[in-house]
Amino acid sequence: MKNVKPYIIIAVLVIILTMSFAYSALASKLTLNGVAGIVNGWDVRITNVKVQSASKGCDAGIPQYTNSSVTFNSKLSKPGDEIVYLITIKNAGTIDAVLNNVIFKQKKESEDLVYSTTELSKELNAGDETTFSVKIEYNLDTNKIQKVKTNTITGIIEYVQKNGM
Repeated sequence: MKNVKPYIIIAVLVIILTMSFAYSALASKLTLNGVAGIVNGWDVRITNVKVQSASKGCDAGIPQYTNSSVTFNSKLSKPGDEIVYLITIKNAGTIDAVLNNVIFKQKKESEDLVYSTTELSKELNAGDETTFSVKIEYNLDTNKIQKVKTNTITGIIEYVQKNGM
């Protein structure tokens, strides 16, 4: 029995070494190469601005816009006049968006020129578009000489990535 143990140990080692060499000879090295990128991604923008309506005698001008801003040059002549602009926002990206914040401020506080908007879409999924209107009014209830002859409105519409994406 004493003479058999070393031969068994040597046999087991030879078998293990043979299996290791056989595995190495038969194994293949696999290399994975790849490139990942974001295609399109976030792209919420203004795509159109047009005059929807204007009171007789008003000059709505030609609205100027970029992907992220709109400039109006409106001229109203008498109380009760109004101009309505229709603005289109499109989600041209691949990420769904949700409305986070809307802020409209006048440069000068005025009761003579009044700005209002229709409600914006709360969700703007990839590929969808929404429209809303901005109305500029010469206040009909103005009983005095206008204190403000011109005014500037600043609007910020903030869409953010929809949670749960």
